Amino acid sequence: MNMGILLLLVALIFEITFAIYCLSTKQNHKKIKNWIRIAVFIIFVLLTISSVIDWAFRWIMLAILLFLLAVNGTVSLILNKTNIKPYKTSNIVWKSIMMILTFALALSPVIIFPQHPSPKVTGEYEVATATDTYIDKNRIEEFTDNGDNRFVNVEFWYPKNADGTYPLLVFSHGAYGIKTSNSSTYTELASHGYVVVSIDHPYHSFYTRSEDGTVVMINSDFSHEVTNMNKGVYSNEEMYNLIQKWMKLRTDDMNFVIDTILKKSKNDNNPLYQQIDTEKIGVFGHSMGGAASVRLGRERNDISAVVNIDAPFFSELVYKKEMDDFVANSKDFTPHLLNIYSDDVWRQLESNSIYIANNPKNEHFKEAYTVHFQGAKHLSLTDLPLFSPILANIIQGGKADIAQSYCIETENELILKFFDFELKGIGHFTPKETY
Repeated sequence: MNMGILLLLVALIFEITFAIYCLSTKQNHKKIKNWIRIAVFIIFVLLTISSVIDWAFRWIMLAILLFLLAVNGTVSLILNKTNIKPYKTSNIVWKSIMMILTFALALSPVIIFPQHPSPKVTGEYEVATATDTYIDKNRIEEFTDNGDNRFVNVEFWYPKNADGTYPLLVFSHGAYGIKTSNSSTYTELASHGYVVVSIDHPYHSFYTRSEDGTVVMINSDFSHEVTNMNKGVYSNEEMYNLIQKWMKLRTDDMNFVIDTILKKSKNDNNPLYQQIDTEKIGVFGHSMGGAASVRLGRERNDISAVVNIDAPFFSELVYKKEMDDFVANSKDFTPHLLNIYSDDVWRQLESNSIYIANNPKNEHFKEAYTVHFQGAKHLSLTDLPLFSPILANIIQGGKADIAQSYCIETENELILKFFDFELKGIGHFTPKETY
């Protein structure tokens, strides 16, 4: 059970039980409650010190509440202010209700963002991270009218204090996503000797923070476009024009980041850039980021391996006006490709025209690997259901049937083995069709 919900139930039971006790004895029993509050705070501190409670931002509100209650109780005991106020039934009931609501508020971060076991990291390398903001002097930001250049925020996961050079892997998040959406995957890859860079696409990401502290939120027009597309508001021609616009922005960002990194690897003494093997590059992404990765794999000749996580091949769609529908691109896709699908996408591969290029029978992708996580939903293939099951269930319209830890760890293992085989020539890659 979610620890936040468990603690809220404990608080609820205690407040109701203590209120009943006060009502039945017709006394406030403030002295007893003060000692209990002090004891609860001490227990909370001990649980935190012993790591039963994994200290993080989610616990701050509860810690402050328990501290204030303990201080108030201590002061009351010292000043012997235990039974100054006369007993009054309405006060007992009202204070119990207010305290329950206060605990619910203080525990809300723990409930929304519960403690969870981190996915396994199995590599030999300790992993370090670094962030940067790249300014593209060749592009003007289209989402604003102030004439500023387009910027892209990136974060690296890479082997710490390691010798040699390692393949570069570039990740693109989904619509509304953020660059840390699959951080467990990046960490696992980096621990096995990869330099992973994840991109925040400004105004496509839910939020992004630059190195100077500037925060940019998702663009409302883009958000409405995605929502309306999912609702089926647009005609096929309108939808085609939208997705081409989205893909261009995404791939322009990814091309810019890759080109910047390749340039820095030649003239920047930062050890991070010197770790990169510029002859071995892979790209991967979730949802819209997966679609952009497939497109980039077709556009660039220096990309050897692509992982598409639960995305339609937007770049492979051709709109035929005379039939008002989509057909698949007739050119072979040459980079090695791994497709990972949830139930949400798997069930549409042979029935939805927007997935016509993804159809496993598409001869132009005959060399692609395709796996299906049975019982998974769209966000099961990210870290969000671990970080916040409630938010994930709300966004994706329900709870997935697959165990999230199993899903993300198996996905990470598959992606690692795929890149190992394709970029490093290690082992064999023979995935099952269904997990």
